[in-house]
Amino acid sequence: MFPPRHRFGAALVIALTATLATACASQAPPASQPTESMAGTPTAAPPEATPTPTADAADEDPTCETLIGADVVADFESIGWSSRAEKFYLGELELAHGIQCVWADFEGPAGDHLQLFGWAPIGDEEAAEAQTSMVDQGWIREESSEGVYITEPKETTIAVDEEGYGMTYLFVAGSVKLADTKQGLLLIEWPKS
Repeated sequence: MFPPRHRFGAALVIALTATLATACASQAPPASQPTESMAGTPTAAPPEATPTPTADAADEDPTCETLIGADVVADFESIGWSSRAEKFYLGELELAHGIQCVWADFEGPAGDHLQLFGWAPIGDEEAAEAQTSMVDQGWIREESSEGVYITEPKETTIAVDEEGYGMTYLFVAGSVKLADTKQGLLLIEWPKS
């Protein structure tokens, strides 16, 4: 059902995140203040640490851990779930700069208990073509103040939200979001503001 999984990218993101967190957490120890017992042996203060430059969140690419809120990630991890990053597809169309994340218990028994989130940048013409293609295949198109929703037909839906919506895409100017239900789209917090 899903395209092949790529673990190397996720491992690289986790390693880079850990490296940045370690670098940002280090601080220079406070300079020693002379006391009566140290007065005869002056010591040099350690050099000031140079702060590590951080990239603006708007310039970063999303990861499975940043695509949704930190509290949602913590909830998933607390029940033993982890994520797998995949390529973002709209039908047959791969959006090269997008990400699709599957959250599940990959160590447990196989099943369909999972959560799916995705985001990708997309041009207006490409978005219109994708919407038309999906509607031609039976997907349902709805316009709203948030953007254009494209939802899978009820006949092929595996799981639905409280309103009866299954897998849904939300097209807004310049990007598209994906979740396994329409309500799941509310958990996506990308792009960061």
